[in-house]
Amino acid sequence: MPDRPCSGYLLRAGGAEVLIDAGPGSLAELLRHTTLDRLDAVWLSHLHLDHIGDLLNAYYALAYGELPVRSPLPVYGPAELGSRLAGFFGLPDVAPLSDVLDLRPLSDRHRVRVHNLELISRAVEHGCDAYALRAEADGHSLVYSGDCAPCPSLDELAAGADLLLCEANDPEPTPVHHTPEQAGALARRTGARQLVVTHVGPLLDRFEATTAAEAVFDGPTSCAEVATTIQVGIHSGHHGGTLPGQIPGEAAGVPCHE
Repeated sequence: MPDRPCSGYLLRAGGAEVLIDAGPGSLAELLRHTTLDRLDAVWLSHLHLDHIGDLLNAYYALAYGELPVRSPLPVYGPAELGSRLAGFFGLPDVAPLSDVLDLRPLSDRHRVRVHNLELISRAVEHGCDAYALRAEADGHSLVYSGDCAPCPSLDELAAGADLLLCEANDPEPTPVHHTPEQAGALARRTGARQLVVTHVGPLLDRFEATTAAEAVFDGPTSCAEVATTIQVGIHSGHHGGTLPGQIPGEAAGVPCHE
């Protein structure tokens, strides 16, 4: 829909800038807040198009956009990402792209440090190779569900999160997505301090979905908005950015799926 990009969030914390998912439309929003040559990494939850489509645009921009020369951009994602990219470009393998993108496969309990930011990935239930993310820096945490149904690994990852960014795609329980009520229940049982619902599906009203999640959580709850920034530890956003980012420091922008 117009003015509603797919999933993508700019996370600024611990001296790092990381793009979390890269759905169609998110790259243009990202460029309101940073430039591709400043990114330290990209982290992709799974390989559905609404979460990775703009990685192709990012590749072309880095390869041919006359940006400052930089080392290959680390991209953390499911192991099949390389074959997907090779297939799109009609290549036998991903090697010809390696001077621009440094593909690094995710696995359950994968950990990586980017400057002073730690990224912890857990495998989750989405009918494919899919991951949720916990980002920690300076004693604060942000947890992003990616797309998934409720599962024990997500509960473990989300425990005590300062900000829980959880999808709420479906009106009824399914094996692959959360409902708004399930997102609220996740926040409540894991002791999250703040809940932001995102990826609200087309069968749901965004306001009603947020209200339903908040009623179960009984804590600070909002819905992802393009042009909103959230600073972890401060339960408010300022408008003029995109959606949540950040574990403390200056406010981060994030292009987001509404």
